[in-house]
Amino acid sequence: MKSILLVATGGTIASVEEEGGLAPALGGEELARYVPELGSLCAYDVVQPMNIDSTNMRPADWMRMRDVIVDAYDDYDGFVVLHGTDTMAYTAAALSYLIQGSPKPIVLTGSQQPMASPFTDAKLNVYQSVLYALDDRSRDVSVVFGGAVIAGTRARKQRTMSFNAFASVNFPEIALVRNDRIVRAGPSAPSDGGRCKAGAEGGRGEGGEAGMGGRDGGLRVYDRLNERVFVLKLTPEMNPAVFDLLKRDHDAIILETFGIGGIPDYGDYQRALFDWVDSGRTLVVTTQVPEEGCDLGVYEVGRAYAEHRGILKGGDMTTEALVAKTMWALGQTNDADEIRTLFYRVVNHDRTAEA
Repeated sequence: MKSILLVATGGTIASVEEEGGLAPALGGEELARYVPELGSLCAYDVVQPMNIDSTNMRPADWMRMRDVIVDAYDDYDGFVVLHGTDTMAYTAAALSYLIQGSPKPIVLTGSQQPMASPFTDAKLNVYQSVLYALDDRSRDVSVVFGGAVIAGTRARKQRTMSFNAFASVNFPEIALVRNDRIVRAGPSAPSDGGRCKAGAEGGRGEGGEAGMGGRDGGLRVYDRLNERVFVLKLTPEMNPAVFDLLKRDHDAIILETFGIGGIPDYGDYQRALFDWVDSGRTLVVTTQVPEEGCDLGVYEVGRAYAEHRGILKGGDMTTEALVAKTMWALGQTNDADEIRTLFYRVVNHDRTAEA
């Protein structure tokens, strides 16, 4: 019988009604007891690194989850993280970059209604997540929610109340879970049962990589993030002087432009953006439109930025993935060329190669 590690972190799934509103209170062991069917599927253990509302989830918490999974990696066949929905997409993306190429599945799930609610979606989400984690063809980081399996770098919460809360953005769903069946759109790479060989590749290689196992494109584990990343959404008449204000506390800006990549030519945007990059900081350009991605080269209002080598293009990536990937890339190196190489490396389906 396979074994799964349940990593409970709080969120709606663990919440109960208190005087101030819903708040996490149930522990991981209690949550598992609500789904007794798990015992017939697998052996499992539960760990509880935190019990918080996911609104309070921060990069330091991502690292705690990463540490729990890495430390237990050789002892389990898969991992299921119980997480609040509000920042689940950020955590799924972060784990995709911190634990890359995992031959063992790392699944995130949660619920829109608390586990203790009579109308909860939590039981089915947990059951289906474990079912997916036990499948021999499952691998890498994913979100399982409402019967859909989504790559960890492509998930986005689209609905605040409905049970189909998450969508896969600009990439097909990995699979669907229907009752006890996993329906896949195409073949998946089989798991090779890879082990997390701490120190096997020890040290830090080119681009500041901290590899652990997987010399030939297999499992790689990283232990550093740079949290000094800011998401800035363009709005009409926004003053580009904001870029100067952000310099003290941030090393990178992810700029959500208009449409397919429009940046106003009024004011002094071009000077502000070029000055940001020339000061040694990172600028990532994406779109605030949810689907289909960004292409700076289409319109005149974007083309000047498309031709600047120092500006990184988000392509069809989600903002959540861009935040995590930029933190990860800057955590490995300060060299602009190395950051660029890491940024454009495709990880867990996070971008189409040509985007």
